[in-house]
Amino acid sequence: MKAVRIPFILFLLVFSFTAQLSHAQCTELGQNPSTAFPVCGTSIFQQTTVPLCSSHSLYVPNCAGAAYENRNPYWYKFTCYTSGTLGFVITPNTLADDYDWQLYDITGLNPDEVYTNRNIVVTGNWSGSSGPTGASASGVGFIQCASDPAQNFNTFAQMPTLTAGHEYLLLVSHFTNTQSGYSLSFGGGTAVITDPTEPHLSKVIPDCDGQTLTVILNKKVRCNSLTAAGTEFSVTAAGNTVISATTAQCSSGFDLDTLTLRLSAPLPPGDFKLVIGDGTDGNSLADVCGRTIPVGEEVSFRYDPPMPIYADSIGTAGCAPDKIKVYFPKKIDCSTISPDGSDFSITGPSAVTITGASGNCVNNESYVIILQLAAPIYHKGNYTVLLKTGNDGGTVTDECGLQSPSHTRMFTAVDTVSADFDYTIQYGCRENAVTFSHNGLHDVNTWNWNFNSTSSVGTQTHTIVFPATSNNQVQLIVSNGVCSDTVSKTVIMDNEVKTSFEMPAIICPEDLLEVKNTSTGLVDEWRWTFGNISSSQLKDPLPVQFPTNNIETAYAIKLVARNNTLNCSDSTIQRLKVLNNCFIAVPSAFTPNNDGINDYLSPNNALKAENLDFKIFNRWGQLVFHSKDWTKKWDGKVNGIEQGSGVYVWMLEYTHRDTKEKVFQKGTVTLIR
Repeated sequence: MKAVRIPFILFLLVFSFTAQLSHAQCTELGQNPSTAFPVCGTSIFQQTTVPLCSSHSLYVPNCAGAAYENRNPYWYKFTCYTSGTLGFVITPNTLADDYDWQLYDITGLNPDEVYTNRNIVVTGNWSGSSGPTGASASGVGFIQCASDPAQNFNTFAQMPTLTAGHEYLLLVSHFTNTQSGYSLSFGGGTAVITDPTEPHLSKVIPDCDGQTLTVILNKKVRCNSLTAAGTEFSVTAAGNTVISATTAQCSSGFDLDTLTLRLSAPLPPGDFKLVIGDGTDGNSLADVCGRTIPVGEEVSFRYDPPMPIYADSIGTAGCAPDKIKVYFPKKIDCSTISPDGSDFSITGPSAVTITGASGNCVNNESYVIILQLAAPIYHKGNYTVLLKTGNDGGTVTDECGLQSPSHTRMFTAVDTVSADFDYTIQYGCRENAVTFSHNGLHDVNTWNWNFNSTSSVGTQTHTIVFPATSNNQVQLIVSNGVCSDTVSKTVIMDNEVKTSFEMPAIICPEDLLEVKNTSTGLVDEWRWTFGNISSSQLKDPLPVQFPTNNIETAYAIKLVARNNTLNCSDSTIQRLKVLNNCFIAVPSAFTPNNDGINDYLSPNNALKAENLDFKIFNRWGQLVFHSKDWTKKWDGKVNGIEQGSGVYVWMLEYTHRDTKEKVFQKGTVTLIR
């Protein structure tokens, strides 16, 4: 593909011509992915002319700056039967022409996804250079983008690796806008893309009238190997000949595996054989590689005059079915199915109402009739489907025009299930043993327990140990072989006795001690002791006043909680310091010599100082210490360096907690070493 910049005036001159080309629709067989040519890896494809057309833009990986499209295309389809590399050559009939190509892996996809799915491109080459192109051992290891022919970029890509069982599409695009064709040959790689299966007759199905035979082959053969008169075929019926052969598959493709033969007269009842030979075209049916069905091959079949048919089975009902499928051994004429479902009724352990009926109709025929129910069937038991005369005055009619007699067929439904479960708890002090159980109703026969997403158990009951303080996620999935259900619950364990409480660590001598009980668990007895001052058995005790003795005093505050039923208890102790006073003052001197006495400087007993700001300056006015927490004290150092003895200036600001008075103080302190 050539990448060029067209001057504006030249663009105007050629616009109408190129617009016509780009908008011409690709209508011939082989010019669209869905009608691609089937490929035989041993054949050379000769494309004498290439119709001019374009219909879609294309995505080319890692290539930008040019418009890529399916210009003047032909598509080829093939399957890989043995993994390996793929080699091929596209040789233009006119060597000055520019041909491009791109390979797609369409396994399991609609062929038209080549226009929309960017993840299925295998490789390609869009070089603007002319001459042969393809995939070979000397090709480049990337997709060559559109280029100026003068750059003479390589027109070959490295051979891609194909995977056995995958289906591929090869696009050959004629960038040069002429109808000169090309040849396509495969070779040089190790992949096998030739179907190893030989063609054979597979089955013959006589139609109702005994004059039409449907012939099914084991694989596809070329459409052009079948004569319209069906001269390849004969039947072992005296005086009866094949007069025509038709197939719908060749109207949109190049190959077929099903065809219809018309006989010169209806067959009598009996056993017959269909024999294949060479037709007037000199061959029997041939596959894409030219391999023919062996002359003289035959397949036996039997023709019996049509008889009224009976439904042969009811589809598996499944869980809580709201549809029932009735299957027949022959196709049913869809126009004879009453849409209101009145051709059928259902009786059984629970009332069932049919609200509609339809078929999976192809060409107005279906092997199955689907009954729509007003509500799902929830109750187990045997149910009877009755085929009867509908509101249209008749029963359903098969493909031969015969009404099906009134008759019944049985099916079995099962109960729906519930995974709701129960549990009992054997409480302990630190752990609880929890037994989970399911009632097993409605024929449940499988259980799948999941505890906190870490363990899976398959019994009807199970005992597991949980911490006495925990939130546990429990899931149960049950099934009776048809119906299933899932239930999840959060099982909360909160009986463990754990004591805890909140209180200040320091109080002023005139203040009351207030504690906040934050214990958890099932508690029926509380016991508080506040040093040797007082005690309480309330969960939330009253505030406690400690004696004023002008001495800083420490007390042990203890809480004991008990669960007498379980004989479980827990206790917690916190230390309380009651200051000798709460007069806020800064000492006049301190001795930071690490002797444990007067080593630090801070405002004393500033428990009630809010928004505190304490600063210390040296004799030169330099800030040597700053704190907003009265418990953070100066150790006489700045950045780890001891400061010299002498007088220092301090400033203190705070708001008194009780009076809300704003206080500012300053003074001096002597550092002594």
